[in-house]
Amino acid sequence: MRIRTAAPAVLAATALSVSVLAASPASAATARHQGGLHLGTIQYDSPGRDTRSNSSLNAEWVNIHNNSRSAVQLKGYKLKDNTGYTYTFGSYKIGAGKTVKVRTGKGSNASGVRYWGRTNYVWNNTGDKARLIKPSGSQLDSCSWARTGSGSTSCH
Repeated sequence: MRIRTAAPAVLAATALSVSVLAASPASAATARHQGGLHLGTIQYDSPGRDTRSNSSLNAEWVNIHNNSRSAVQLKGYKLKDNTGYTYTFGSYKIGAGKTVKVRTGKGSNASGVRYWGRTNYVWNNTGDKARLIKPSGSQLDSCSWARTGSGSTSCH
């Protein structure tokens, strides 16, 4: 008896939520990407064995995406993990709609890629948290993960 009397209310609530979702797809996208800079994909476990070779270190990386309509100067922005390892951007302008990849190992910085210059891994395979910090010290974005099997996570 309770199921029958509850069914119309459940159907009405479902219809209302479906119509609200259908009416505002842009707001759903805005909630996922809150504007400006944000963390994208993180490859926290480099494929293969962890040999600490530079190529293995560089197979561990974080993408930072600028989904705003204008370029952003990243000088002074920081990327941090739970341990406190910190990468600080020098002068680098990320264009509107562009992504910059921060690789853990050594290499030559170029458009769209920056190298942390470390000789050991940063991101813990079993779980960690990446933080994007503004030059003012306030946190702009963060992304956590636990081991999922793929070695990477999509933050947004």
